[in-house]
Amino acid sequence: MLEKNLLPASFEQRLYEGWEAAGRFGAHPESAADPFTIMIPPPNVTGSLHIGHALTFTIQDTLIRWRRMQGRDALWQPGTDHAGIATQMVVERLLAGQGVQRREIGREKFLEHVWEWKAQSGGNITRQLRRLGASLDWPRERFTMDAGLSEAVREVFVTLHEQGLIYRDRRLVNWDPKFQTAISDLEVENREMKGSLWHLRYPVEGEAGRFIVVATTRPETLLGDTAIAVHPEDERFRDLVGKFAILPLVGRRIPIVADEYSDPEKGSGAVKITPAHDFNDFAVGKRHGLAMPSVLDAYGAVMLDEIEGDLAALEGVADPAFVRSLAGQDRFEARKAIVAELERLELVETIEPHSNVVPHGDRSGVPIEPRLTLQWYCDAATLAKPAIEAVETGKTEFVPKHFENIFFSWMRDIQPWCISRQLWWGHQIPAWYAPDGSCFVARTEEEALAQARQKLGAEVTLTRDEDVLDTWFSSALWPFSTLGWPNKTPELDKYYPGDVLVTGWDIIFFWVARMMMMGHHFMGAAPFKTVYIHGLVRDEKGQKMSKSKGNVIDPLELVESFGADALRFAIASLATPGRDVKLGRKRVEDFRSFGTKIWNAARFCEMNGIAPDASFDPSRVETPLARWILDAANAAIGEATAALEAYRMDDYAGACYRFVWNSFCDWFLEFAKPALNGPDTAEKAEVKGAAQHVLGTILKLLHPVMPYLTEELWDHFGYGPACSLIGESWPQPVAVPGAEAARAELDWLVSLISAVRGVRSEMNVSPSVTVPLLAQGATPETLARGARWIDAIRRLGRATEFRAPEAGEAVKGAQVTVGEATILLPLAGVIDLAAERARLMKERDKAQAEGAKVAQKLGNADFVARAKPEVVEENRERLAAAEAEVARLEAAMARIAE
Repeated sequence: MLEKNLLPASFEQRLYEGWEAAGRFGAHPESAADPFTIMIPPPNVTGSLHIGHALTFTIQDTLIRWRRMQGRDALWQPGTDHAGIATQMVVERLLAGQGVQRREIGREKFLEHVWEWKAQSGGNITRQLRRLGASLDWPRERFTMDAGLSEAVREVFVTLHEQGLIYRDRRLVNWDPKFQTAISDLEVENREMKGSLWHLRYPVEGEAGRFIVVATTRPETLLGDTAIAVHPEDERFRDLVGKFAILPLVGRRIPIVADEYSDPEKGSGAVKITPAHDFNDFAVGKRHGLAMPSVLDAYGAVMLDEIEGDLAALEGVADPAFVRSLAGQDRFEARKAIVAELERLELVETIEPHSNVVPHGDRSGVPIEPRLTLQWYCDAATLAKPAIEAVETGKTEFVPKHFENIFFSWMRDIQPWCISRQLWWGHQIPAWYAPDGSCFVARTEEEALAQARQKLGAEVTLTRDEDVLDTWFSSALWPFSTLGWPNKTPELDKYYPGDVLVTGWDIIFFWVARMMMMGHHFMGAAPFKTVYIHGLVRDEKGQKMSKSKGNVIDPLELVESFGADALRFAIASLATPGRDVKLGRKRVEDFRSFGTKIWNAARFCEMNGIAPDASFDPSRVETPLARWILDAANAAIGEATAALEAYRMDDYAGACYRFVWNSFCDWFLEFAKPALNGPDTAEKAEVKGAAQHVLGTILKLLHPVMPYLTEELWDHFGYGPACSLIGESWPQPVAVPGAEAARAELDWLVSLISAVRGVRSEMNVSPSVTVPLLAQGATPETLARGARWIDAIRRLGRATEFRAPEAGEAVKGAQVTVGEATILLPLAGVIDLAAERARLMKERDKAQAEGAKVAQKLGNADFVARAKPEVVEENRERLAAAEAEVARLEAAMARIAE
């Protein structure tokens, strides 16, 4: 007998170990079954399971379990990403705790420590995924720096270099002064900061006493200015375009250029152009052929090497001592000194408070510095063309479709991709340098030496490039490198391209697009047919989760408290495609009740002798109740299947929830009780047969999203061998004779009892009070139905009888329409009808006032423009709820008979 209480912890680990030991998660390349492939977005090897992981892996696991049950040869490829900067930071921090610095021990020794850490702690995230129930094909687990993937990375790099699509160039990058490396845009966190806007006076050459005023938030980069830009249509500066200004402190002549980058409405309308220290300025510098001297070094300190010529030219004309005194100063200290000196020289016009967005390294926490450096780049624009065409022609589809717009906006304006990082942990770039600076790109050092001998005609010593590749470079190869490429393998032949990628919108460009580019270039097709984009997880109020707000949810704590199935079902229920998921502890707790409902229903079935019956034939049932529940199960199967086909997790969960909670538990089992408690008759046998069949169907339907609970009940009841539900076939509709008539009869009964219950609840009628139900205008058929189901009507509707009213019989109470009949409830002697009407009216007025208040707020264009999107959405939901409540209360008032 099942335990009285549902205790997920008592079976979750046992079941998972059983599945894994039996190889239930494995793909079978040798089978003739159609493949279904999902490539896991590889979590960082440093990571721990967070609520975002729980969202994406629940969706993926639901899809993969469902497709397995449909008979597909499903591959869910597991693995982790080496996470260059994140992993290096973790190990550096651990070593620092032991008094060891990375550069003291050298690259080789440091990498030994990283691999040692990876072996000991790097599997944390995969252990946690098992807790969630993720049915990944673990024997196929890959790591972005294992031998096979490293070979693929070298092959791609060398091939693209040979094709001219990888090259070295001197361009601006996001530079992290703390970690001393270029970082990607995804590793940049924009923070709103309070600062100042300095209006500085630059003398106009040859016009004594005339200045052009520029507005800047970064006076510390003034030493690297090479132009001033004004808008071509700005009348204030039209006569200055083509002339020169004199750069304060340095004395350099810099041109005044016309460029649309300058916004006449911002600041002074004129901006200083420092191409080596600002991305927009770099673009202006390119357009106008400007010099690009760097005046801040890798640590964000002032360096004068590239402007020393300007300072030397000042000797005898002005004193460059102040500028030389800045050498080595931190950028922010230099800012203060430069502003003070400009004030002394009366070159500061005004200083105004100013808030602006300052990019910071998301891990280092320091302001990043746009820095002009020599890096390796990939020609992303060329690689992007086939990927763009694939989405334009529908070969690759986004779900929801509007996310294609984000994809196109990035891809059609794509810039060269900086793929080198100044780190030690990662794929070291396969490039070697001769003493004369010649560069040789090769798969191995031996190949590079051979290239050097051929070019230079002599034996030389080569030095390998110290940089490593951007983590996204190896991740971009994930869909085919994990299948054995560049070697030809059965897996590569069968599982590429895959079917669906499940991911968040925030990495469409960083990962999705780059996989598509590499997939098209090296495999001739995109690595997936569908890109399913889910939202981000927010708290129950719609706010972004953060440690500072104290609203971060730990999925493992929720699993401990409520079980993995409750968390998974809550996520699926809330996962509307493309919309953020509002999740709180209470929501998961509520969905645990759903699991408890299933458990209790199964226990009820067991207590009533309901057990698997292979001889049961749904096509031979005769009783309306059995026909009705079998027909309802058919409808649920259709809804659930269609929802999963459309990637509507919320609709799938909703269809299962409604059928299980309402149709099966609340109605079928209640209606079945008289037969189950009665003598052994044909009706009882049929009810038991239908119950076991439908319970089995429910377990199959829910297994993809609630694998533990369903497998435990499947095994306990003996529907199959232990841990076998995962391999069962997805349920199919069965033939049900007389389904339409049974549906009409039982749906009428459910509607009647539901309506009566609703009226009683609205009128606050005590459950102990029973009243007759008078069916005014009922047809003989309806009265006959009432007679057939009078026991259920009495028991569930708290009724004494069901009949037509006598001729001239006056009824004071409440009324509700069911079908063609008006059902009258004589409540005049039970409750105070006037008081109830007054109470309902008061509640209606309160709801109307609340709705009017919210409607007024939403009608304020300024509020809608300023408020965060989630706040506007929350108010729209409040308005809809208020309007629905008003409608409900008015309907309730109308039901009180005069």
